[in-house]
Amino acid sequence: MAVQSVQDSTASVVPPGSADSIDLGPAIALSCRECGERSTLGPLFACAVCFGPLEVAYELPEGDPEGLRRRIEAGPPNIWRYAPLLPVPADVAEKPGLDPGFTRLVKADNLARELGVTGGLYVKDDSGNPTHSFKDRVVAIAVEAARAFGFTTLSCSSTGNLAGAVGAAAARAGFASCVFIPHDLEAGKVVMAAVYGGDLVGIEGTYDDVNRFCSELIGDPLGEGWGFVNVNLRPYYGEGSKTLAYEICEQLGWRLPDQLVVPVASGSQLTKIDKGLKELIALGLVEDRPYKIFGAQAEGCSPVSRAFKDGHDVVRPVKPDTIAKSLAIGNPADGPYVLDIARRTGGAVEDVTDEEIVDAIRLLARTEGIFAETAGGVTVGVARKLFAAGVLDPSLTTVVLNTGDGLKTLDAVAAGPSATIRPTLQAFRAAGFGTSR
Repeated sequence: MAVQSVQDSTASVVPPGSADSIDLGPAIALSCRECGERSTLGPLFACAVCFGPLEVAYELPEGDPEGLRRRIEAGPPNIWRYAPLLPVPADVAEKPGLDPGFTRLVKADNLARELGVTGGLYVKDDSGNPTHSFKDRVVAIAVEAARAFGFTTLSCSSTGNLAGAVGAAAARAGFASCVFIPHDLEAGKVVMAAVYGGDLVGIEGTYDDVNRFCSELIGDPLGEGWGFVNVNLRPYYGEGSKTLAYEICEQLGWRLPDQLVVPVASGSQLTKIDKGLKELIALGLVEDRPYKIFGAQAEGCSPVSRAFKDGHDVVRPVKPDTIAKSLAIGNPADGPYVLDIARRTGGAVEDVTDEEIVDAIRLLARTEGIFAETAGGVTVGVARKLFAAGVLDPSLTTVVLNTGDGLKTLDAVAAGPSATIRPTLQAFRAAGFGTSR
């Protein structure tokens, strides 16, 4: 396939070398999601023609779905089993990395009973990744792009989880790192981002302020040789979220779920899950049948949910005010695409209050033994709300995403012991404990 080369304003950051020498496996170009214009593979994120967002275009394997399925199943127990479908070199599994992915898909029967679900309820629990969030997936793909383009430093703007994932991946892969976060993040996420030895910079303001600063730094000599995983490497970074779709379908026996509930921050995860499902259908790896995707937001940062409910195609930015800081992006880049996918698939975008988030975290922990961070409380809370309203069908197979570990957001559910007693049976009985409790 011929690929049209296009120059744009970010071309000056491309390291020396021929684009023809870049090995990112089946990836052949960058394609604009708005106008379809194509660019050669490089650290670009905006179309030179219409300034629309770029995403990776592929030449994917065709004609032998059974052979491809066997090849995937014989692969390593991480995202590299899907290397033939990702913008990474064929030998990616042999390179030093954190090797995230293939996390648990938990059949949540106890939670299903609580919510009145009869068709099968599953929690895709991505807290089992190396730095305990789904961000390890997207960073792993971005690292391979950074290697291909000759970058020496990994960077990002982050609401917390991404900062830790970049710091850890950089340490493992031999990159320097410098990550930027809002100044008021949860302490657990700050510690996890700082421990890997890279530079951690707090920015006064919201995540949107941090992101704007990073966009300015890319064009400055100070940022030369830096790969910002969610800015100039964003087209590659976003592809990591497809592996959630791949894993869910493989773990369901190579079938599509009927309904998915996905948290929405920038919206990239939801859009790439949809892309992954469509790719599996096109490759013949799953049966082509309808599925619905539902977006979940916190009420205190719900610009996409508001636009959906108001019937708008444009997402109006908001100032975040929620305990779900990992979802606190007031100007979500992929918001319009989330609206399109929710409407196209017959889904919806809903939000829940901070109180409902905390209650949902406790519900998931109490019923399934999964301690979710606040983003997981958002998805479970939205799922419960939509089941109660009859928007989610309880007779269908439903997958809810938990994208991070509750140990990162302890303040949301801070609690002490049920009782403090003297070390005697008498004191234990007096406190009301025992077989009759």
